[in-house]
Amino acid sequence: MAKKSKKKQKKPESRWLRRRWLKARYWLRRAAVWAVSFTVLAVVFFAIVNPPITWTMFSEKRRLGHLDHQWTPMEQIAPVMARSVVAAEDANFCLHWGFDVAAIRDAIEDGGGRGASTLTQQTVKNVFLWQGRSYVRKALEAVLTPLVEIGWSKRRILEVYLNIAEFDEGVFGIEAAARHYFGVGPEKLSATQAARLAVVLPNPKARSASQPTARLRRRAAAIMDGAETIRGESRGACFAD
Repeated sequence: MAKKSKKKQKKPESRWLRRRWLKARYWLRRAAVWAVSFTVLAVVFFAIVNPPITWTMFSEKRRLGHLDHQWTPMEQIAPVMARSVVAAEDANFCLHWGFDVAAIRDAIEDGGGRGASTLTQQTVKNVFLWQGRSYVRKALEAVLTPLVEIGWSKRRILEVYLNIAEFDEGVFGIEAAARHYFGVGPEKLSATQAARLAVVLPNPKARSASQPTARLRRRAAAIMDGAETIRGESRGACFAD
């Protein structure tokens, strides 16, 4: 008579752990799908709608109790201001897809002594993320930057950047900056004024556009030359009128 094969019964603990794992995996997948969907929707949304406030603005408003900011469309910003920012912060803005590989290579060779963030990366950080150095923020920035490059035009990226960048303590955007430093609207900025505004951007709390040091004046002069050089070139074509 053939012996009956006995199936091994799983322990109750094993079945319970398996159910817990399957449930956790299900919710992790759902969370990942929601996170990706929300991110894509946010990028598409701000391609059309102007960001009302950023985390940096919110933090500064809480700290200072006030904020000087007013949105200005690109058409009402002097073209020389756009060229000056590109010359100062990201000369290859029109030529890269969000990351300037050559600048990153130079920064590595320089031992990390210089920055390599593009205007797109800075815009992503200001609109969607927070300030400070951390691997988490850098990783999120690396994911979001190509999405913004795909979903936004170069002109839109520059428009958003000019409207949310900090130019002085509590002064955000080119409208507030132009009036704060020079008493004129952004459409009236001269080449010299635009270069001096661009030169404060890496460190707005420690630099002044209206009272620059001798070193900043030299840097502003170089920015003026760079802005004039890219005028009419391929390096300025992506955001020109």
